[in-house]
Amino acid sequence: MDDRALLATVRSVIGDGAVEDDCAVVSCGDRCLVLTTDMLHETTDFPRDMTDWQRGWMAAAVSLSDIASMGAEPVVLLLAAGLDDPARLAGITRGAADCCARHGGRLAGGDIDRHDELTLVSTALGWCDPRHLVRRRGARPGDLVCVTGVPGRAEAGLLGHGCHRLALLEPQPRVAEGRRLGLAGISAMMDLSDGLALSLYDLAAVNGVGFAISGDALPRPGGVPEPGATALALYGGGDFELLFCCPPSVYPVPGVACTVIGTVTAEPGRVTIDGAAIERRGYEHRW
Repeated sequence: MDDRALLATVRSVIGDGAVEDDCAVVSCGDRCLVLTTDMLHETTDFPRDMTDWQRGWMAAAVSLSDIASMGAEPVVLLLAAGLDDPARLAGITRGAADCCARHGGRLAGGDIDRHDELTLVSTALGWCDPRHLVRRRGARPGDLVCVTGVPGRAEAGLLGHGCHRLALLEPQPRVAEGRRLGLAGISAMMDLSDGLALSLYDLAAVNGVGFAISGDALPRPGGVPEPGATALALYGGGDFELLFCCPPSVYPVPGVACTVIGTVTAEPGRVTIDGAAIERRGYEHRW
């Protein structure tokens, strides 16, 4: 069983709409409060050569990326640290604070506990004007499909391609880009932390549409020979880039470096590259 299958249990309690997006949304007068939380573990989420500063940075970045995917502005981050060694706290805290200083919001507190395995839980809150809030639902046939950056770089770094190592160890959440995209009026968005292919299938399911991706247009991590580069671009996890859909009239969005990789189709659930079905796989937790 994977984490997406387990969401059926959550849906049965809090409803389908509550689990569609990267963040929960709470109406607060003329603004929306967006909230997200993420859990990272030493053995499954942090490469061995990571510093504690980088672990703290990543813990902040993963939640700030969720805020970015809603077109929102980060306000505060809370960090709970389950520590196997108390000496690690200083580096972790500084890394999280530096990520916030770079990309938005501030580290405002958290919790400390003793664990046998280092475990970090980050919770981010952000604000957004409801008119510019972007959800996963909203893609329409004829929309362009776009990505920021180059998908697959983080996993390329994990596999030993040194030129991509920093993309793995110090991911950069696209907060500024998410804000600009929300203001531009795009139709749907999510982040790519679970990989492009799996994210496309997630968007297809919530919107009742399909996607036709162009192989020639797909950005690939440089320095990786084929067919590995294409596989990493489609299935590699750990990238905090943004996947979004928009009407052709909205593109390009000033200040957002991105690539049009395909179009939204009226074939529900069909996700293809150059006409061939893309395998539905990516980064998932399994039991």
